Amino acid sequence: MFTKKKIIAFLAALAVFLAADLWMFSALKGSFAKTLGESQRQLATAVASSAPAEAEAVPAWLQAAGTSYPGVGLLYLRGLPGIDAEVAEYGRDEALVALYREAAASPGFAKGIESASYLETYLSTESYQVGATRARLLFAPVYNETRDMATGLVIVALDDSKLASFAGLADSLAIVAFALFALAFGVATFSRDPLTGYAILGLFGIAAAFVAYPLFQALKLTFLRDGRFSLSVWGQVLGNKQYLQALWGSVKLGCLTATYSTVIGFLFAFAVSRTTIKGKKLLTALATMPVISPPFSLTLSIILLFGNNGLVTKRLLNLEGFSIYGLGGLSLVQTISMFPIAFLTLSGVLQAIDSTLEEASLDLNASRWGTFKRVTMPLAAPGLLSAWLLVFTNSLADFANPLLLAGSYRVLSVESYIEVTGMNRLANGSALSILLLLPTLTAFFIQRSWVSKRSFVVVTGKPSGRLSDLASPGVRRALAGFIILVSVFIVSLYGTIVAGCFVKNWGIDYSFTLSNIGEALTRGKDALVSTLVLAGVATPIAGILSMIAAVLVVRKKFPGKRLLEALVMTPFAIPGTLVGISYILAFNQPPILLVGTGAILVICYVVRELPVGLEGGVATLRQIDPSIEEAASDLGADQATIFRTVVLPLIRPAFISSMSYTFVRSMTAVSAIIFLISARWYHITIQIYNFSENIRFGLASVLSTTLIVIVLAVFGLMRLLVRQSENLEKTVSVQ
Repeated sequence: MFTKKKIIAFLAALAVFLAADLWMFSALKGSFAKTLGESQRQLATAVASSAPAEAEAVPAWLQAAGTSYPGVGLLYLRGLPGIDAEVAEYGRDEALVALYREAAASPGFAKGIESASYLETYLSTESYQVGATRARLLFAPVYNETRDMATGLVIVALDDSKLASFAGLADSLAIVAFALFALAFGVATFSRDPLTGYAILGLFGIAAAFVAYPLFQALKLTFLRDGRFSLSVWGQVLGNKQYLQALWGSVKLGCLTATYSTVIGFLFAFAVSRTTIKGKKLLTALATMPVISPPFSLTLSIILLFGNNGLVTKRLLNLEGFSIYGLGGLSLVQTISMFPIAFLTLSGVLQAIDSTLEEASLDLNASRWGTFKRVTMPLAAPGLLSAWLLVFTNSLADFANPLLLAGSYRVLSVESYIEVTGMNRLANGSALSILLLLPTLTAFFIQRSWVSKRSFVVVTGKPSGRLSDLASPGVRRALAGFIILVSVFIVSLYGTIVAGCFVKNWGIDYSFTLSNIGEALTRGKDALVSTLVLAGVATPIAGILSMIAAVLVVRKKFPGKRLLEALVMTPFAIPGTLVGISYILAFNQPPILLVGTGAILVICYVVRELPVGLEGGVATLRQIDPSIEEAASDLGADQATIFRTVVLPLIRPAFISSMSYTFVRSMTAVSAIIFLISARWYHITIQIYNFSENIRFGLASVLSTTLIVIVLAVFGLMRLLVRQSENLEKTVSVQ
């Protein structure tokens, strides 16, 4: 790899590129400085030419100039210092007047006054401290009526930050360009597998630009007070018992939700993938329903059905003292909303298990329960842990459900949201949101440490074409009964949403109407089109990137692998409010100016949903024997061919789940994109939220139902277009 010839060629290429890089950006800075200087000269000339000759007109002129040229310091000298006997000072900027009195005899001021006496405009080569800003000074002569002599001069103080900012940006870009060239050329020169190297560099670049950099901006904000370093924000946060109570509340809610959701998701996935229960397509559709709508839609359904004045609790059962608000109601709605995450993750894992081991266990007279406990469950362990972790992080980051249903129960995501939107304390809100990373990263490293110490390979070069039904008739009936009960509950929630389309005002006026449909579709048409376009762009990008990341994490060894995995997983743990704030801080200024564009929404969708695809891909790849890929490599296939023709077909269930989930979450996102939308790129969920907030539940129901229909249609189309490999299709047989 590292030969003398290659090293010399590499260093020579770096030297040539560095010289060209420095010349190009130096020329760019010089050109910008020249252009800016010329425009500043024109500004100073225009200001000076409008200066009055009469002393009594100067105050009014200064006031008018201040209105016409805001942010520009002005000092008008009637008469030239050192030439005229009397010089009158007229200034609207006390700091500039003080600077002139202190530095009038300095070489820079002397040069400016001399240039004015020769009827020339002079731009100082050095910058001066004028008050709180650094500024360059322009000395422009004030002409007499015949324009052949200077009767005074105008000193204009222009903020020097633009030139300094551009110079800093150019230097940063030069460094980045050189670093990228060095990395890319180094991989091409020294790596045995350049494609893998480029993939690693690309993912690190994406993670650095769209995860680490925004998070750093938000973190930096928590250590600043009036532009200076301070720990006061963290002192307020960590010293407040209310915030610590909210942190514990979030962890407790996350653990309950993750446990309940993983259990229900596993039961649904097991019934669909590993039993002969009828109606599997219907069960799959019902199991994915809760995740395809805005989270507050289900919360509103819960409130309307089981709230203090709910249809069930008040009108049908007339319950007294019952409250759905608090930890119990939150656990219920989050479990229903998030168990599809576990279902989608575990479906691919259970279907990928080769039943040969299970059949061998049964042939050796092991019971169905013994086989399930000692064979199936251990092999599915990576998927179970991944599902639990994903639901846990999603629960911590959720604020839409707690905002409506928490009652007196405190969670940190709501505290953060209130700090940002209600009290306009961005630093406090960012600090509270960053605290949520601690339990998430702890769970993540515990899970990774446990999985890395065990082997879960179940897919070899000769996979079985069938799966064993390990459920006895009694267990199947019990499982079917539980699934039907959950499904009926889900249907009732969505039935409330559909019924709301035809009710004038749910909870107040139950009269039938069709007016909601036309009004909602008319007012929400543009937002719906924008949402579809953005979600359609983000879905394949997130799916492919997540599978590439999974292959690198599971199959490759490279420095920084743990760091890359942690960076890719981090966005799922960050509350949406923090994501929105950090993206605004990071991308509302050069070098990456994206706020207000559709690109920032697509990037937000992709980065936020990469963890789901990564976890699903990692769980599936751990079950596939690496010898399959090694055999393809031995036969001459390159890495791109191996990934396209071997790996991707084997992890197709996880790939489909990743794209499906990305599309759903892009269509139903709320917390992060509420800060990033613009008039051009609006979002349908924000439209639904606005209708709900204004108690226009009928209009919100119409758009929610429309959203559900679109997502279900895309789900079905995706299943048809991306068929599972015939080699991996399995049938369930009763042993």
